[in-house]
Amino acid sequence: MRFAAFCFAAALLCLACVAGSCGPDERAGSAPKGAGRIARTDAEWRKLLTPEQYRVLRRKDTERPFTGKYWNTTESGVYCCAGCGQELFRSTAKFDAGCGWPSFWEAIDPSRVELRDDRSLGMHRIEVLCKRCGGHLGHLFDDGPKPTGLRFCINSASLTFRKAPPKKP
Repeated sequence: MRFAAFCFAAALLCLACVAGSCGPDERAGSAPKGAGRIARTDAEWRKLLTPEQYRVLRRKDTERPFTGKYWNTTESGVYCCAGCGQELFRSTAKFDAGCGWPSFWEAIDPSRVELRDDRSLGMHRIEVLCKRCGGHLGHLFDDGPKPTGLRFCINSASLTFRKAPPKKP
């Protein structure tokens, strides 16, 4: 039953169709809100991203656990794709999975991420990619908290963070 719920949630993530943005990020060449897919050459990606961002986003590498910038961040805000600036996860959906990577129980909008079967390393996993730029974000597991039971295990190098504005008294 839990696997069926996982498959249903994964299907929903693949079917929705709205895009968002963390705002302009000229260094990463972000597109305006609602923009379509971003296509760049390998040379352009290498120029726009740091070496670590390039390895993770474009070469599907994984940062070591407990070393990324956001694994233990608890501030309020929005996590965006480091490749294109698209808003992906809210801090309100972030939780401590104890795995050493930022973990979220849902994406801001299912259409902003793409899920693919990943059979590398002799196992089956679900890869999570940014729908706008195709950047590798991490993997999706079915061992997360309620209400979804999902754990988006995401590399810090694939993200930027925009703090929420201070609340007015």
